[in-house]
Amino acid sequence: MTPARSTEAIVLLAAGLAAALVATPVISIAVLALQPTADLWSHLLAYVLPGTISDTALLLAGVGVVTLVIGAGTAWLMSSHDFPGRRFFVWLMPMPLAIPTYIGAYVYVDLFEPLGLAHQALGTVLMPATAAAWLPSMRSLPGAILIIGLVLYPYVYLSTRAMFQTQGTDAIEAAKTLGARPLTIFWRVSLPMARPALAVGLALVALETLNDIGASEYLGVRTLTVSIFATWLNRSSLAGAAQISAFALIVVALIVMLERQGRRHRLYADSDHPQIARCTALTGARRWLATLACALPVLLGFVVPLLFLARESLRRGLVSHSSIALWQDALSSLAFATIATLIALVLGLASVLAHRWSPTYWREVLTGLARAGYALPGLVLALGLLTPLLALDNGLSALLKTLGFASPGLVIIGSGAAVVIAYVIRFLAVPAGFIQAGFARIPRDYDDSARIAGAPQATILRKIHLPLLTPALLGGAIIVFVDCLKELPATLLLRPLNVETLATSIYQYASRGSFEDGALAALLIVAASIGPVAWLTRFADVPTGPA
Repeated sequence: MTPARSTEAIVLLAAGLAAALVATPVISIAVLALQPTADLWSHLLAYVLPGTISDTALLLAGVGVVTLVIGAGTAWLMSSHDFPGRRFFVWLMPMPLAIPTYIGAYVYVDLFEPLGLAHQALGTVLMPATAAAWLPSMRSLPGAILIIGLVLYPYVYLSTRAMFQTQGTDAIEAAKTLGARPLTIFWRVSLPMARPALAVGLALVALETLNDIGASEYLGVRTLTVSIFATWLNRSSLAGAAQISAFALIVVALIVMLERQGRRHRLYADSDHPQIARCTALTGARRWLATLACALPVLLGFVVPLLFLARESLRRGLVSHSSIALWQDALSSLAFATIATLIALVLGLASVLAHRWSPTYWREVLTGLARAGYALPGLVLALGLLTPLLALDNGLSALLKTLGFASPGLVIIGSGAAVVIAYVIRFLAVPAGFIQAGFARIPRDYDDSARIAGAPQATILRKIHLPLLTPALLGGAIIVFVDCLKELPATLLLRPLNVETLATSIYQYASRGSFEDGALAALLIVAASIGPVAWLTRFADVPTGPA
């Protein structure tokens, strides 16, 4: 085999491995769901699933509405108008992405519980009993909708703002000449033209909401994910959990189908001769209302949780007297995230390269399948991986025993490799997407010229592709690393015994009713996320300035 063929074969093998990794948990869930569950389903149908399906649907719809109103509204203000503080909000608006949903839930429950900070502040002007009656209950479905919406609205904001900034001005100018007011233009022209971006942003919000377990469980909302967790662990029914997981995967498929339908006619959002619209300076009270509209989501979704975590870390002496256990948890998080990031980068690059070097239908299918892992909720992914990984561990032990060696035990699950595999599957879509976008900026003429000069594929990759892909690789690595640090459901169920990460440590503190003792661990996750979110913001802004 020639070196060029050998390189292509290795890349194709890695791309096939990436696709197989994503397909494995789905197949495993399907096989497990076919097993009998005795009388479990009669109980689930009578007492569990009606409330679970209702709560899940209401949570998805409510969070969708909150993120749509906040994300699309602020994106339009930031893209079309100039007002006090706009330059700062360019950086601040996406910052709630640095707050995991479960940390947001823990913070706001602590703030609004009796004798919490909100109760103490209100108690300075009202009687304690009256103050408690005035405070909203965060442990409720409306509380979950508000908290999760405040954290996830940047998905809609970033995608919609990018569309608003590059919309052609023809339709908007035509509406102005017909006497349409700004709000009418937004509702009847700008928003419909941004439909593809809205579909993408809302689909990501729905997938992240469905993936959440920490916030939903803590706030008392019975989602599908929480029901899978309870059925698996509390009722010891792996098959029943798999059957609920199969239903959750149907919900995921419907979300993806709706997203595809929402952006099916993407040319609808463009004009034949697009011109970037310039910002119009607001005057009078409207300029301060716009500032307030952008400040409130940032304040509630980012500043309040950040200040609370910093206050608790300092007040309890967690910074000056940090425990060894905290740094062990941080080291475990860093190790898992670093290894998963490197593997995800390699497999993401291979899946994109396989199609670029020789574009065929089946290679395109492999690339698409490798990027489908992000749609799998973390808990469903963990459930789907458990059986195959246990089978691999048992097979390895049997093989070593046959060869005369001692059984090593559970090598994959016991070493934390299962956590790394789950991270790679779930976040492989991120580097693949960044790398595919990077390759779109590299003309194929470069590849053709190098081939004519006699350069093999490996040389082209090393001397042309990788140097030009450095920003895309860096961006993908940063986002995957931070997502791994924040991932809770898969880590909670696949981590080795007596091993905690920052995320699971925070979950354990909250489960014991002492979340404040994990404030420093939460602050470390948030601090690690701020830089990457700011890095993303650099590429989300098209400078327009006031007209």
